[in-house]
Parts: sequence; structure tokens; C-alpha cells
Amino acid sequence: MTIDAPETKIVDKYRIACDGGEGALGHPRVWLQIPHDTGFVECGYCDCKYVHKDFAEKAA
Repeated sequence: MTIDAPETKIVDKYRIACDGGEGALGHPRVWLQIPHDTGFVECGYCDCKYVHKDFAEKAA
């Protein structure tokens, strides 16, 4: 059995909310701040990686 890689989402804001995206099976909503120097942040619950659109090429 293999483990799927965490999801990566390209966003257009530096402050985003993550709730796991799976309805009742998700996690509590948390607000995440993307640092302007790195351009990405990872959710501590589901490991989803949020990348600001200005840094999308670097994240690939």
C-alpha cells in the first residue's frame, strides 16, 4: 500500500482557511498565513500545501 502525496493548491491570497475539504471527515477550520518570502504554507492537520500564485513556478 502506498501513501498519497499531500495535495498542493495554488491560491491568490496570502491568508487562507483550510478545513480538510472533506465535509464531516475533514478537520477544524484553521487560518493560515503564507509568508511573503517563501510563498507557501502547509496545513498542520492535513499537510495540504498552499502556494501563492506568484510562487507557483517555484513550487513545481
